[in-house]
Amino acid sequence: MTVETKQPYNDEYISRFSSSRNEPEWMKDLRQQALSQSESLEMPKPDKTGIKNWDFDTYVHEAEGSKIDALDKLPASVAALIDADNAPNLYIQRNNSAAYLALDEKWSKQGVIFTDIFTALKQHADLVKRYYMKDAVSADEDRLTALHAALMNGGVFVYVPKNVVVDEPLQTIFWQEDDSVASFNHILIVAEANSSVTYVENSISHNADTATFANVVTEVIAEDNANVSYGAVDNFAAGTTVYAKRRGVAYRDARIDWAIGQMNDGNTISEHITHLVGDNSGSEAKSVVVGRGKQIQNFTTNIIHFGKNSVGNILSHGVMKEQASSVFNGIGKIEHGASKSDATQETRVLMLSQGARGDANPILLIDEDDVVAGHAASVGRVDPLQLYYLMSRGITKHEAERLIIHGFLAPVVNQLPIETVKNQLTQVIEGKVN
Repeated sequence: MTVETKQPYNDEYISRFSSSRNEPEWMKDLRQQALSQSESLEMPKPDKTGIKNWDFDTYVHEAEGSKIDALDKLPASVAALIDADNAPNLYIQRNNSAAYLALDEKWSKQGVIFTDIFTALKQHADLVKRYYMKDAVSADEDRLTALHAALMNGGVFVYVPKNVVVDEPLQTIFWQEDDSVASFNHILIVAEANSSVTYVENSISHNADTATFANVVTEVIAEDNANVSYGAVDNFAAGTTVYAKRRGVAYRDARIDWAIGQMNDGNTISEHITHLVGDNSGSEAKSVVVGRGKQIQNFTTNIIHFGKNSVGNILSHGVMKEQASSVFNGIGKIEHGASKSDATQETRVLMLSQGARGDANPILLIDEDDVVAGHAASVGRVDPLQLYYLMSRGITKHEAERLIIHGFLAPVVNQLPIETVKNQLTQVIEGKVN
């Protein structure tokens, strides 16, 4: 049965919303067309996960947030995410408003753009139009993606010109301060030829009891010989139902590397696809997940090889406790013509409770002969021999389990490029597993 969504926002609302932000006409047209399409498109159908009773309808679309004059006025939960050494390259979105933005002058002088999506639509409309929902994501993929295109209410635009190497991370914090506000954030990152950038993102909310919705789309475009390193920690509270779609397109000799901590407490669908279009392109997609309570999650990571000599590696580690249930789909797809490509993947799921469940589904789809491909998957509980060894050294059982879990998740946690974000993810994991 197809899930029905009760959409309270009509064409008149979309037109008014777009006009209030002085968007170009093409964006208003895109929104209205997407809203019309959403009525006939089907809902996503995540493998082995029923979403019939999930709440995609309860939310407030608009909630303004005031500006932030000084970072020392932020609440501790948000301030803890900021690297003091990285404050010159920081964007904070408070609800749906741009609350704080700083970019070191040395990067702006080289043509780097790092700004909120609405400012980008006003000041760089032609550049945004060239990439927005074109190569990586299409508005007509499913109903929720169409609704995202229609209702996009926040996000960030990053543009790195040709031959520019940004050797300091750019950090974004999406702060859902109002418990009921929806996050229709759109992240668009474009790295031109021979450029390089590291982008790190945090999403945080505190709505444990108030229902709302996060419908987030990320597009990463890496032109020839460009390098994009993308790190993120998703930490939406239990009241937020999450639909996250991250996409990347890597052209000749380009790389897109992902390190993502999926720490949501609510029901979550996460679809993560990288297209290796160019010859010699590459991608590593690393993610960690912690599930608890009765939450249901579905994660699909897919690297598709089109270019010759392309290399894709998927690494997913998950920890499930209490009654949590998660499905992990890892897909390596080598298209015909992508000779000498290498597709590998590894999915490991650790269950801490009798009622917890994790399904690991490694999939290889190979349409070319001269390639290397492999996969590994395991689902199990804490190894009693590891526990015995640690306890024999005087460590309590609880502490031994804690050490094993942190070691189990370390391969992804250690990849995050900002130390405070890495520490924050470690603390979130600590709180979830204790």
